[in-house]
Amino acid sequence: MYYTIAFVLLILWLASWLSLHILGAFVHLLLVLAIIVLVMGLFRKPSQPS
Repeated sequence: MYYTIAFVLLILWLASWLSLHILGAFVHLLLVLAIIVLVMGLFRKPSQPS
């Protein structure tokens, strides 16, 4: 789930970056959010099935 969120955020960041930097601050915010979600996904232990 975290990888999906990180992937979507990275795609949104790339799309924003390619659109001539109209929303410069928003682009960097998306990049930071994607990195945070990716790091959370890497360090979070997988849940054990019951």
